[in-house]
Amino acid sequence: MGSMGTKSTSENKQLLADEVFQHIGRQIVDGTLAPGQRIRDHEVAERLHVSRTPVREALQRLERLGMVIMYPSRYTEVTQVTTDTIAQSLAFAGYQAGIAARLAVPRLTASQREHVARLVQAMYGSLHDSTLTTNTRWAVFAYFGAHSENAQHCTVIEETTVALLRNLRHWTVPVDDRERMLQVYVDFHDAVLRGDGDEAERLTRAMHYV
Repeated sequence: MGSMGTKSTSENKQLLADEVFQHIGRQIVDGTLAPGQRIRDHEVAERLHVSRTPVREALQRLERLGMVIMYPSRYTEVTQVTTDTIAQSLAFAGYQAGIAARLAVPRLTASQREHVARLVQAMYGSLHDSTLTTNTRWAVFAYFGAHSENAQHCTVIEETTVALLRNLRHWTVPVDDRERMLQVYVDFHDAVLRGDGDEAERLTRAMHYV
């Protein structure tokens, strides 16, 4: 009984820390917490009506993702998104999305492939807008992740999603590359309909310049 109670308490603490992580992460993604802005754990704890422990745990996770820098006994600061940050995030997203495509596409039923094809078609008109680029791509690759039947891959994506969304929020396809990218999207659409996981993976990486 005692061990079960301890486990339950531990799980509750972990759940609370995850909720704080998601809360602060969302604020960084949407710009409520801007680059350079300071975060003080006691202020967050008071605002969310929690102890400082889950706040510190959440900030430590965000630091591992490069979203904040913690200065012990002082404050935590939201990091800047640099060109290097964007390039690294784009490469990481490309390889992980490629894995998701390779795992999921051969497993999809015909009706599921048709559903994804419609999601891909929504990507065609997104090339000029960073928010649309992010949202339409995310709709496709989140679907692939959910249908990858690979728990480890899903865990990696779940942990890093907030950082990718923040780092790529203002990235858009360069004007002089939009014609090529549209053709990549069209070819990707056709590969999905054929159930060709290898080609879907290759084209996914081409979308992300890797």
